[in-house]
Amino acid sequence: MTANGTEDFIYQHDGLELIGQIALPDGPGPHPAVLIAHSAFGIDDLVRNRASDLAALGYVGLAVDMYGAGPGKPVLGEHHSYFMALQETQGLLRARIVAAYEALSARPEVRADRIAAIGYCFGGQCALELARSGADLRSVVSFHGLLTTQDPAKPGTVKAKLLALTGAHDPFVSAENVASFQQEMTDAKADWQVTIYGEGYHSFTARDIENVEVPGMGKVPGVRYDPFLDRLSWAQATAFLEATLKA
Repeated sequence: MTANGTEDFIYQHDGLELIGQIALPDGPGPHPAVLIAHSAFGIDDLVRNRASDLAALGYVGLAVDMYGAGPGKPVLGEHHSYFMALQETQGLLRARIVAAYEALSARPEVRADRIAAIGYCFGGQCALELARSGADLRSVVSFHGLLTTQDPAKPGTVKAKLLALTGAHDPFVSAENVASFQQEMTDAKADWQVTIYGEGYHSFTARDIENVEVPGMGKVPGVRYDPFLDRLSWAQATAFLEATLKA
C-alpha cells in the first residue's frame, strides 16, 4: 500500500505486463468503478491521488498503466517515445485501454454494469477511445484531453455519457478540434457535453506543469496550472460521475 492508499494492480495486454494503481472503498461491495488514465508523463501523484479520492467517494478507483512502465512516471524524455508510439498506432492505444477496462470489470469488488473512465491530457484521449470502442461504460470525463481520433465513433457505438472539459487557450485542442468532436459525437448519436473554460490552458489540473522541462525539448508550451479550474473541473466531474454511476 502506497502513501496515497493505492496498491499495485497487475494485468496484461498482448504479452505486456501493465502495473496500475488501485484504491478500494470501504465495505464488501461490489462497488461502481472509475478508470483513471494518466497524462503523457505516465502514472504520477495526480492519478494516484484521484484513485484514492474516488475510493473515498465509494468507487473502486484504478489508475491505469498505458505504457507498461508501471507506477512512477518514466524518466522525462523517455515518456515521449511511449506517447508517440501510441499516437502513431491508435488502434493499439484503444486496445490497451480496453484491456484495462476488461481487467477491472472482472474484479469481484466491481459492479461491471457501473464503470466510468476519466483521463488527463493524453489520458482524456484514452478515456474517449474507450468510449469509442463500444465498451459498456456509464460515463467518461476528459480533462483537457485530446479530442481527435483516427477512428471516429460509429452510430450507436458509444454507450457512455460524455463530458469533455477543455480550455479556450489550449494550443493542443483547437476550436476546430472541439467542433469536430461535437459533430462526431452528434453523428454517432452519443450523449455528449462540452465545457469550455474561457481562461483555461492545457494541463490546467497539473501542478508545477509550467516548471517541467523535457530533455531536448525544453518547457512545454501552452500549459498553465489553474487552481480554480482544478477545483471547478473536479466538482463538475464528481457530480457527473454521481449522476451516471449512482443514480
